[in-house]
Amino acid sequence: MSIMKIYIISSGSYGSRIVNSLAEMGLASSMVGLEELPDDLPEFIDEFEQYVPSHIPQADLILAVGLYGDINMVVPIIAQKSGAKSVIIPLHDPAQVPPGLQREIEESAPEVKIVFPKPFCALLPVGDKYIDEFAEKFGKPELEIDYNGLIRKVKVLRTAPCGSTNYIAENIEGLPVEEAELEAGNKLHNYPCNASMTTDPVVGDTILHLAGYQTKEAVKRALGFAMRSAVVDPETCEADECQHECIKHCPQVQIGWDTVKLNDKEQAVIDPASCGCCEICIKECPYGSIEMEEKKFPIE
Repeated sequence: MSIMKIYIISSGSYGSRIVNSLAEMGLASSMVGLEELPDDLPEFIDEFEQYVPSHIPQADLILAVGLYGDINMVVPIIAQKSGAKSVIIPLHDPAQVPPGLQREIEESAPEVKIVFPKPFCALLPVGDKYIDEFAEKFGKPELEIDYNGLIRKVKVLRTAPCGSTNYIAENIEGLPVEEAELEAGNKLHNYPCNASMTTDPVVGDTILHLAGYQTKEAVKRALGFAMRSAVVDPETCEADECQHECIKHCPQVQIGWDTVKLNDKEQAVIDPASCGCCEICIKECPYGSIEMEEKKFPIE
């Protein structure tokens, strides 16, 4: 089986971390090239073509990490020149690639599959050969946990591309299982996560918090239970009058997860596995029907 060829365009400290992390985690043999772009380029660039590398190797997947603003327009050009039909542009800052620029990038190369995971550790397979091959090992964290009162052993099945999942796995071993969910989030901050703490206007939360939610979800699913979640009271949830503000404002829903869904009575139900406990839904519910509960929530 041939090795997937990955060409990386990187900029800034975030880009450097991702490149170094992926290389350390065994992806070095797949990297056919690396182009470092300056991290002090203006947000708006009229002639971005001048930044297209003079030599571009043949590649299957283009990975663009840490680029801000219009310079991202070089990415589809590089994809076309390399022959790549798959592109990943992860988002770690709200100002990095706004929605309008994302559409412009996609429209400039309609034959190329381009995804913008927000954050990078939210990446899952999308039905594209090379993106999916990458996402098998790197993206939304997935763990296997052996425990008996205490966390005995943690196996990383899929790691965040920054390498934080491996660090977290090592540092929650030995903890009581009831503390693992919370401590996983704390360890992400200790790593530390390079995602922005600026509130993203699209999701209503910070991308760093979103990264924490993915980490804690991996722990909860591996254990088979959550210790904390927002819960909807069906007695006061006014389905007939409600505009479902909880769904509209849930950050996890905004990045593609079914964290808040409607049951057959059109009432909201919150998934404890992916609930980030951000409490935004509690503030937005016009009927005061949602509250945070701390108990053991079984997860299928």
